[in-house]
Amino acid sequence: MSFYLLKSEPDVYSFDDLLRDGETVWDGIKNPQALMTLRAMKPGEDIVIYHSNVGKAAVGQAKVVSVDAADPKNPVVRIKPVKAIKRPKPLAEIRDNPLFEGSIMFRQFRLSVVPLTKEQFAWLVQGK
Repeated sequence: MSFYLLKSEPDVYSFDDLLRDGETVWDGIKNPQALMTLRAMKPGEDIVIYHSNVGKAAVGQAKVVSVDAADPKNPVVRIKPVKAIKRPKPLAEIRDNPLFEGSIMFRQFRLSVVPLTKEQFAWLVQGK
């Protein structure tokens, strides 16, 4: 089981939009490393939705519904919401947490699809 963080600009597509829609295709990804991570996703895996640019916080939990990687440059990854994070985790708090020391999230800040460890995921979605 793998865990991921997906970044989205909330004025383009927010976690509230995902809650409203019930399911969506996660697309528009161009970075080769992010595409490779998307193609590796499996149904049932857990996701944290992070609002970038506006808000800059981990705000929701989602799951991978399906993955069609037939076109490696445009994998079709469907996700569905699980729940909002009770207390969103702002970027500064994430950066200060030792769990994220050396994380690719901070080495390649513009990467929009980031693998997480089980511990990172658990910390991001906990209500504390």
